[in-house]
Order: sequence, then structure tokens, then C-alpha cells
Amino acid sequence: MVLAIEVRDLVKIYPGGVKALNGVNLDVDEGKIYALLGPNGAGKTTLIRIITTQIRQTKGYVKVFGYDTSIQGSRVRALIGYVPQEMSLWNDLTGYENMLIYSKIYGIPSSKRRGLIEELLEFMDLEEASNRIVRTYSGGMIRRLEIAIALMHKPRLLVLDEPTIGLDPVARKLVWEKISEYRKEYDMTIFFATHYMDEADRYADYIALMNRGVVIARGRADELKQTIEGNRVTLRLSTSGTDIINIVSKTEGVEILSFNGDTIEFTVQNISYVLPKILEELFRNNLKICEIKIHEATLDDVFIKLTGRRISEEEHGRYREAVTVRKMIRRGS
Repeated sequence: MVLAIEVRDLVKIYPGGVKALNGVNLDVDEGKIYALLGPNGAGKTTLIRIITTQIRQTKGYVKVFGYDTSIQGSRVRALIGYVPQEMSLWNDLTGYENMLIYSKIYGIPSSKRRGLIEELLEFMDLEEASNRIVRTYSGGMIRRLEIAIALMHKPRLLVLDEPTIGLDPVARKLVWEKISEYRKEYDMTIFFATHYMDEADRYADYIALMNRGVVIARGRADELKQTIEGNRVTLRLSTSGTDIINIVSKTEGVEILSFNGDTIEFTVQNISYVLPKILEELFRNNLKICEIKIHEATLDDVFIKLTGRRISEEEHGRYREAVTVRKMIRRGS
């Protein structure tokens, strides 16, 4: 089977010697949702720009459905829908007018434009706002309009750079509901970069973690989270004693981290199966629990283990700046 995206030994060195990518290898199967996670400067946007034929690599190659992005760019672009992180709309035109302009850019026949535009506006719940100036749209409406435009030529691959940046949780959820619904209907492949851990965890079939221009880990979310010690659990009893450590230590799949009289901390891989068994055994031995704290393993924990840094903390300033720029563009600043 031909891969949707095939990346081999990819290197990108910008003028001045800045190495944005340093030997990236990646396979994206057709029909899957693939997320790219990493802090500012990891190389995510550079990789996306090479995949979408905006820039060329220094070494290596990228193929999209078998077509080389550096020598078969027109064929690649015909297969891709792309939504950049930067705002890609004319904010002084209506939603319909924006879609009309892009339909001409995509070469959609004039006889089919109106029907296609109205169909996508309805699908994205934007039909009632289609004649409003984009400047009056909310952030979620703008993102849905940009995605509608990217879907106009029914691409086999949808590439999204921070698809829900700056949106509130409700707007984020609606954007992903629409993307997921369209993907299910047309069996489309989705490749997206995000700094939202929960977004990658919830929607992606596979995830690649990037740092300093290389892919440091890849796999399903559950596989990546299993590379760390497991979910961390803290139990505090009403009285001190060694009974609790005897019970917990003999449970399969548990590793004790600390014990201090009435409190024990341990890690466990299959928490939904193992923890109830521990609690049942404690109850059977008349041990009363006062407090339970559970820290489930996250993708951020995986990144911390691999790099010693948090993605979320490093990204805060950059994404706040990006959201500010988008708002300024909408206001016409």
C-alpha cells in the first residue's frame, strides 16, 4: 500500500546555518489521523511546509501518496488540503466571498461553485453567517471557514497546523467534530500539529513527538504513555501501619515509590484493573482509606522523561503571540 506521507532522512538547513530538521523519518498510513507534538523550534512547521511544497528540503525526501514533493509539487498540491497556523482569509470580505475566491484558485468549474460552497457552509454550520464580514466572526467560525475552504477540492490528505489555536473548549470540540465527520465520510487522511496534549490523545491514531529537529518517539498514545513507569497513585490511611505496604507490594504490576507511616505512593500500568483489586483487599483487612490521589500518565509526562522539558510550558508564550496576531488581522490592524 502507498503511504499517505513518507519522510526519509529529511534535513532542512536555513540560511545562516540553522538546522530546523536533522534526519526526520516518518510514515503516515492512508486513512489515519496523525499528530505532531513538540515545543517551539522542534521543526513541526518546517516539516509541514515541506510536505505542502511551500519550501524545499536540504537533504532527504518527502513523498505524498508516492509523489515526490520537490519534483512533483503540482500533483502533491492537488491531493492536499492545507490550513496554516496563520490566518488565511480576507477579513473585509464575507465568508461566501472568501470561498468564491478560493474556488476559482482551486479551478472548480463555475457551474459547480455555488452548490459546492453552499454545501460546505452548511456542513460547517456557517450558512447563516455566510453573508457576514469575516471580521465579525468568532475564532471558531474563522477556523471552520478555513477548513471548509481546504476541503473544497475533496483532498485525500488534510494538513492542519494548530487547527484549534486560541479557541475555547466548546469551539475546539465543534471544529474536531466537523473534521472527524468529514474524514469518516470520505476516508481522508489527517496530519496535524498541535500543542494541546488532550487533542492529540483524543483524536490521533498515531503521534510523533519532535524535539530539536528530530522525531524522538512515535506510536499510539497508549503505547507512548506505557514507556514511562505508569500511572502514579497515592493512598493515605486513617491509621499508620505496615499492613498497607504488605498488601500493595504483593499486587502484580505495582512498583512502590515511597511509604511513610499512613501514606503509600506507587505506580501501576493497568490502573482500571489493578486499583480496584487493591482497594478491595484493603477493605477486606479493615483498613480505612482517607484519601486517594491518582495521576494518570500523559503525553507531557512522556516528553518530560525523554527531554527533561514540558511542551506546554515552552509553548505558552508563542501561542499567546499567535492568537494576538490573528485577532489583530481580524480587526484590520
